[in-house]
Amino acid sequence: MAFAGEVAWITGASSGIGAAVARALAAEGAHVILSGRNAEALAEVAADCAKGNATAFILPFEATDHPAGLAAAEQAWAWAVERSGGIDILFNNAGISQRSLAVDTDYAVYERIIAVDLLAPIALTQALVGRMVARGKGRIAMVSSVAGKVGVPLRTAYSAAKFGLIGYADALRTEVTGEGLQVHVIAPGSVRTNVSRNALNADGSRRGVSDKGIDGGMDPEVAAAQMLAEMAAGKREIIVATGFEQMIGEACRTPEEIFDRMAKMVADGYATKMESPKAETAE
Repeated sequence: MAFAGEVAWITGASSGIGAAVARALAAEGAHVILSGRNAEALAEVAADCAKGNATAFILPFEATDHPAGLAAAEQAWAWAVERSGGIDILFNNAGISQRSLAVDTDYAVYERIIAVDLLAPIALTQALVGRMVARGKGRIAMVSSVAGKVGVPLRTAYSAAKFGLIGYADALRTEVTGEGLQVHVIAPGSVRTNVSRNALNADGSRRGVSDKGIDGGMDPEVAAAQMLAEMAAGKREIIVATGFEQMIGEACRTPEEIFDRMAKMVADGYATKMESPKAETAE
């Protein structure tokens, strides 16, 4: 019961991994804020979550609408303060995938996927990280993908966004580790969700059909349980996959020593001691 009494804000919470994580957290007694575009689906998940000591708050908004995201952050923080003093977990899960060869893909598809999968979670994190640092506690989880550790065919835009998300999270971790925050990168493989159906075709249209690999993938509840267990254990990079995908993820895992060394550089004041060439010349 590592998360009992805490407040978790989960994006992409209307189905799949997000809904499974929300239910699992609520079952532990956590309060959950559920965000996504489908208010009706969010209400169904909220009904599952609001049992026992857990409470649920529906906060729908479009992930790429930056002003709406900032307004949601204010509402989410105020709601969380009343329950635990602030948001304890930001679980950035909203995303969209792709199924098209680069040579056929409209540039607009790249813009859309990077906006949803990379810029939107960065924007939401930036809206909260200052308050979390000031509070001196919290967890930020970024749901990337095995495709964010190694390039995967038919997913050039998706891989680009998910690689970028890991880079942002790893750099952020070095800066906030000494401030009481934990930053987790989660890299799922195939999980049985609607990710393939909702993926974009080369022209930006919704694909509408699933993949054999996704249909035979990990159950979302099993994936959610592993994610939360490894977060509770303080794991910084969490590979959630089986078979060949697990092998790929583990082969590309960043060594813990690198995380430790980079965080130590910040703790030792390396970043603040760096001076610009102009400043050095002036001396």
